[in-house]
Amino acid sequence: MLVVAATLAAVPTTRAQTPDPSDIAAGMRLFRQKGNCQACHGWAGDGRKMDSQMPDGTNLRESVLTREAPIVLVKCGRPGSGMPAFDKFAYSDGRCYGKTQADLKAYPTRMPDPPSTLQAREIDLIVDFMMARIVGHGPMDHAKCVQFWDVDTDVCRGLP
Repeated sequence: MLVVAATLAAVPTTRAQTPDPSDIAAGMRLFRQKGNCQACHGWAGDGRKMDSQMPDGTNLRESVLTREAPIVLVKCGRPGSGMPAFDKFAYSDGRCYGKTQADLKAYPTRMPDPPSTLQAREIDLIVDFMMARIVGHGPMDHAKCVQFWDVDTDVCRGLP
């Protein structure tokens, strides 16, 4: 996390006000579909991944992050881990952690390619969704599940 904090100034971010509900919905779609974040982090962001072939993702529900940290992590990934960089140019010019593609070769674990790259606005939408519904919200229960989906779905009915 120290590396992330040191590079926040190097990675420009936009500051969202209170996100619009339509932005939260768009962020959820991006989280689930284009970014396929649920494959590693689980649909609820609790680290219970959806695909056994994917790396183990962090439990984001237990995280205590400011909005800036996940923006950097989504853009830049985590070198030496299974977290991919979703910014197409993340390691082309040193914008992420001051490193280039050549620097990444020193890590024993290669960062996977993302399912697709994301534009800055899409990253903002995913992070707004994560901050509103996942990050720091604690373990999933029935009430949080209904709030997460905006409806009492089948997946919520089995939760305490």
